[in-house]
Amino acid sequence: MTPNPDDLLVLLAVSRTGRFSSAATALGVNHTTVSRRIAALEHALGGRVLVRSVGAWELTELGSRAILIAQQVETALGQLEAGTDPDQDFSGVVRMSATDGFSAYIAAPAVIELQRSHPRLSIEIITVTRRVMQYRSGLDIEVVVGEPQVHRASAFKLGDYVLGMYASTDYLAAHGTPQTHDELTTHPLVYFVDSMLLVDALDAPRRLVPTMRDSLSSTNVFVHVEATRAGAGIGFLPAFMANRHPDLVRLLPTEFNERLPYWMVLRPDALLQPGVAAVADALRRQAHLRKAELLGAVPTPVLPQPRLA
Repeated sequence: MTPNPDDLLVLLAVSRTGRFSSAATALGVNHTTVSRRIAALEHALGGRVLVRSVGAWELTELGSRAILIAQQVETALGQLEAGTDPDQDFSGVVRMSATDGFSAYIAAPAVIELQRSHPRLSIEIITVTRRVMQYRSGLDIEVVVGEPQVHRASAFKLGDYVLGMYASTDYLAAHGTPQTHDELTTHPLVYFVDSMLLVDALDAPRRLVPTMRDSLSSTNVFVHVEATRAGAGIGFLPAFMANRHPDLVRLLPTEFNERLPYWMVLRPDALLQPGVAAVADALRRQAHLRKAELLGAVPTPVLPQPRLA
């Protein structure tokens, strides 16, 4: 039986969030309609396209094949609506996840540059610091820290970045500048919440300075940077983020120079989509362009601050 194209587009919406309710909101219908459309699609295809996992719906093998067709339908409709040449432009939504710092300073400029040539391409970025997901329903691209162990996916190394110990000039003026490892460990640490850290590669402070007491902890690296600037303690920060602030001083750079890799993970079918392939290429180019900054080898350009009225 030939599936209804509308049912394929409903499956595509569910695959992007893993939830019927979110798909219903995006499509402007109710939850029951989404459920009915998925049931009709499964009847037409003769098998399950979705299975329930922890907290979300995941694509089956049949569902993954159906998604390829659904994406072609979405692209064709977008081209018809816009009246564009499919060889000159592409549209649709690419959904990716990445860490906070990578999202802001690598992914954002990469996709904005890409959108200058493809303005109808929409990119959604979910910021999260975690291990690669074994089930990638709803995500086209994942950027993670550390080499991932993946199944039914393709992984590409984007490059390395460096973390180091930083403190604000005001903090050092008030508390002194540590000159040795032992002196540094007497200061409080600004870093991730230990009990919520999901990436083993980011556990360096617990290994390098296990006696440092936690000062301010957060799951967001921008909070680490701002808390360090405000004087909460010594922050273990990505150099490409900390170097943007002239009020932060790097401490003992030879001793504390943790080098970690960024990896990009994609579903096998994702690279067949022009939009996803273009975003992946843009991320690779931007990471290569920022290689020296990521490694802390050159000062990161500091943008001028707006004047207050």
